[in-house]
Amino acid sequence: MKSRLRIGLAVAVLAALVDQLAKWAIVTVVRPQGHVEVLPILDFVLTWNRGVSFGVGNNQGPYNALLFTLLSAVICAVLITWMAKAGSRVALLGLGLVVGGAVGNAVDRLHYGAVVDFLYVHVGRFDWWPAMNLADWSISVGAALLVFDSLFGNRDSHKNTP
Repeated sequence: MKSRLRIGLAVAVLAALVDQLAKWAIVTVVRPQGHVEVLPILDFVLTWNRGVSFGVGNNQGPYNALLFTLLSAVICAVLITWMAKAGSRVALLGLGLVVGGAVGNAVDRLHYGAVVDFLYVHVGRFDWWPAMNLADWSISVGAALLVFDSLFGNRDSHKNTP
């Protein structure tokens, strides 16, 4: 159990550190420029999200940062408990990525009062997707890995028997 937890927590720490390093670079380098075209489909733009996913709850409420940080802490505690019992490396990787992403965004909320978003993916003028950050990508990839693991990870499950 301890070695599984160590692996998952190491992934979480790495994900949070890479996220925070990228956000530091964006805040210090991109902030003066406001917008940097990286690739034809990727721009760096500095935006502040005071809500949660896709800006839900982004109403400038005075307690948003605290409320969303506490919610994130509760979710992380549940995921770390799951991590200690996880049976596969895919699940550990997924849980670690989700926890690391949640911690990265929580650090932003505590430090800035909002989450730093900066990855703007678009195809020409087709730009309906909001700016994201590495923590959001970490959470998304981690969630996808957890779904994959739940569907295909344990072939000996009692659910697979007729």
